[in-house]
Amino acid sequence: MALTVDLIRADVADALGEDPADIPVDENLVDYGLDSVRIMTLIERWRRDHGVEATFVDLAEQPAIEAWAPLLGVTS
Repeated sequence: MALTVDLIRADVADALGEDPADIPVDENLVDYGLDSVRIMTLIERWRRDHGVEATFVDLAEQPAIEAWAPLLGVTS
């Protein structure tokens, strides 16, 4: 199964213990409690489950779902 924006959002929400509806796609996720450990956990999950090649640094530089989507191979 390919990664989608909705799946990324659901995974981020799960990592933060939040409802996916409460996680915006266009805001800095650090403001919602996402830290480096959680980013590492997410990137490892996506590498394992979806073959993602993005790095921790790629995601940490722009911690917003809409910025991550192209890096993670999401297509419109």
